[in-house]
Amino acid sequence: MAGRDERRDTTGSRGSRLLGCAGLVGLAVLGVLAFVLTGPDVRIHPTTGEEFGQLDAVRMLYLHVPMAVLMYVSYLLCAVASVGVLVKRTPWWDVMAHSAAEVGTVLCGLVLVTGSIWGRPVWNTWWEWGDVRLMTTLVLFLMFAGYLALRRTTGDPRALSRRAAVVALVAVLDIPLVNRSVEWWENRTLHQQSTLGDLKIEDLTLFTLMLGFLVLGMVLAWLLLHRFRVGWLERAALDYSVAAAIIERRAETSDTEAYRAVGDPMPDSQVAKGDQS
Repeated sequence: MAGRDERRDTTGSRGSRLLGCAGLVGLAVLGVLAFVLTGPDVRIHPTTGEEFGQLDAVRMLYLHVPMAVLMYVSYLLCAVASVGVLVKRTPWWDVMAHSAAEVGTVLCGLVLVTGSIWGRPVWNTWWEWGDVRLMTTLVLFLMFAGYLALRRTTGDPRALSRRAAVVALVAVLDIPLVNRSVEWWENRTLHQQSTLGDLKIEDLTLFTLMLGFLVLGMVLAWLLLHRFRVGWLERAALDYSVAAAIIERRAETSDTEAYRAVGDPMPDSQVAKGDQS
């Protein structure tokens, strides 16, 4: 019985453990392929015959690009769940919105970090304040960081959920700006318009990139699953604490005090019962 109770107190399950193990193995394989087996990006200039390209820095893109796409997925999932919060107003949608926003913000931070690591050897700078894609991504990160900060403030949980849903729906409008910034403001960014097409990825490099999407997709699913379960347990604990506090307060409060607190006259039957006692 003790073993069963312990398992119920965790957010893990047999399926989530298998998913987590598959994700760890996939990350190990992806690391070997990306940083050991695949070759650097070396191209020959058609006119001068000189070598150019991203060289070994291209290896970071096997992580950076899938993270960026899955960041979009997380934030869009948060937006869909936020609509559910405003329309359905049920706890499931609220917990899902919060979970997706939190995981998406972690991914967004990693996208900024891996992008800076990639940009140092390619652009000769860690950060370029004038780059429109960098700045729109940073704005996206800050807006959802504000969303998460709002979720941690005190107040009526239902009101906070609705306010956070509105913030998420406003913040997600930045995603098209991030995604299309290279095409819309090509003169204000260091990013290439079509990095994948320009690299002409094929064979092992294409397989590694697709594996990156698959493996990081499994990691995203694992993170969302556990974050949702943690959020659900937090909400259940909060509801239980509120209910327990109400019961305790009712036990400590006499009938006379209760009617006086709400401003209603005490019924004659209750008055007679009080006199008899």
